[in-house]
Amino acid sequence: MKPLNDTIHRITERVIANSRDSRGRYLELMEREADRQPDRTQVSCSNLAHAYAGVPEDQSALTAAKGPNLGIVTAYNDMLSAHQPYARYPERMKIWAREVGATAQVAGGTPAMCDGVTQGEDGMELSLFSRDVIALSTGIALSHQMYDGMALLGICDKIVPGLMIGALRFGHLPAIFVPSGPMPSGIPNKQKQAVRQLYAEGKADRAQLLESEIASYHSPGTCTFYGTANSNQMMMEMMGLHVPGAAFVPPGVSLRQQVTRAAVHRLAAMERGGDDYRPMARVVDEKAIVNAAIGLLATGGSTNHAIHIPAMARAAGIAFDWNDLADLSRVVPLVARVYPNGSGDVNHFHAAGGMAYVIGTLLDEGLAHGDILTVWDGGFEAYAKEPVETDDAVEWRDPGTSGDAEMLRPASDPFQADGGMRLVEGNLGRACFKSSAVERERWTVEAPCRVFETQHAVSQAFAKGELDRDVVVVVRFQGPRANGMPELHKLTPPLGVLQDRGYRVALVTDGRMSGASGKVPAAIHCTPEALGGGPLSLLRDGDMVRVCAETGELSTTADLSSREPAPHTDDQTGVGRELFAMFRMNADGAEQGGSSMLAMAGL
Repeated sequence: MKPLNDTIHRITERVIANSRDSRGRYLELMEREADRQPDRTQVSCSNLAHAYAGVPEDQSALTAAKGPNLGIVTAYNDMLSAHQPYARYPERMKIWAREVGATAQVAGGTPAMCDGVTQGEDGMELSLFSRDVIALSTGIALSHQMYDGMALLGICDKIVPGLMIGALRFGHLPAIFVPSGPMPSGIPNKQKQAVRQLYAEGKADRAQLLESEIASYHSPGTCTFYGTANSNQMMMEMMGLHVPGAAFVPPGVSLRQQVTRAAVHRLAAMERGGDDYRPMARVVDEKAIVNAAIGLLATGGSTNHAIHIPAMARAAGIAFDWNDLADLSRVVPLVARVYPNGSGDVNHFHAAGGMAYVIGTLLDEGLAHGDILTVWDGGFEAYAKEPVETDDAVEWRDPGTSGDAEMLRPASDPFQADGGMRLVEGNLGRACFKSSAVERERWTVEAPCRVFETQHAVSQAFAKGELDRDVVVVVRFQGPRANGMPELHKLTPPLGVLQDRGYRVALVTDGRMSGASGKVPAAIHCTPEALGGGPLSLLRDGDMVRVCAETGELSTTADLSSREPAPHTDDQTGVGRELFAMFRMNADGAEQGGSSMLAMAGL
């Protein structure tokens, strides 16, 4: 095993230095919270009676204060296929807690919305701020202060970051994230993508498109493409917050039950006052945050995490920005190609060696922090092994060599030498460019721009043939303050068609794209956003715009100095959007995490 890469060491030291004051304040707060958490044996009997009334089977153990009481925060609903398996988790987890002399209660639930359902609809404008609501809901759940550990049940896009942010404010307690795994693979991904593009061109009808989509997203479990949800699970492994190898074990198999049972047992063993106390505040430190970013880069994960990682870091008192991410990308190689960056999905990735292989090869080459505190015995090296079931138990073994060299390669012989997440900046602001998803000959596009304010307007212009040329499509007023920074995934099929027709096409937007965005060069999350006078608000149709991942450039030759910002007229009423006016009004920039809650809390 090689020593830690010098550049990674220097970036980590920079993050530590930049975080010194805020991290110090956070750890002091956690020490105070630990000191002032009530001793349940001294709490008012009336308070305890209320707390224990709903769990008659555990009342005697709770009353006698026998063993730790674990709080379950669940994001269960069956609108999200990924979260549908959670319905039965609490009752099983209570049984598994009793096996080790502990108790467990459902502390509370959080909302969990499906970006796949709201994609391209008005409800998507609540998506990013749902992360703040989830964090607040987690805080409410844990405010009862009756718990000695936190079991966090969440998987999808905003849910894991929201649970993380909320739980970190109770970081004096140990915590473990409990996933449920991906659905079985559906139709081949190339077939799904082809039908989408045919529909965008008017060559497939709605019935054919719906048939294809249902064949892709067809049963309980996480969607199998490598988007934000599965990137979340990767990061939990990279931070040591899972049972090793838990991320992509499918639901409904006995091994999934065994790793969940192991999670409950492990959480009980980490209780405060025990011999192996591991508070979340100590597990999620600067090195863990850097490891999460390294995993994102090494696997070509979702660009949404350029927003989520800084937000999660802030909740732990850690300063991490796009300079850190871009600098890490220069030395972290791309070792995985998972759809949409490759042909196989997360089930194929897991079968080929999955996270155990990724972590092992990164550690071998000195490309990840191996000395982080994790929730599991054996440190981070334990995460370089995969779980297997033997005689109704679970053991961990070395995954061996890659089972598919088209999907997983060693860090010593990667798909590309860098992590493919680049910072582009210039007189149009700062933005992220996911170069790992784009052919290198398309990393530079310079063309007249066409400016839009909705993705629907882009689709209409495409249908009329107005974009059949070299063009930089600018979609503005999509930032956190304008409309909640929705994901603009519906732009991908028409822009992909234009690219396939031979045109030089790029996207520039202050909105979001996800790990599902694919092959079109895109400068996304542009900050400062257009609302409030950001540079995108000054662009006009026909201005020459240059997007270049090679040189890190996002610029226009137009003279913006004498222009007035374009007016913003989007109506933010309906589908509950008016209720989120406070979130929009107080949100900070994308690079800071696009959060109103963290900004208002002074974090």
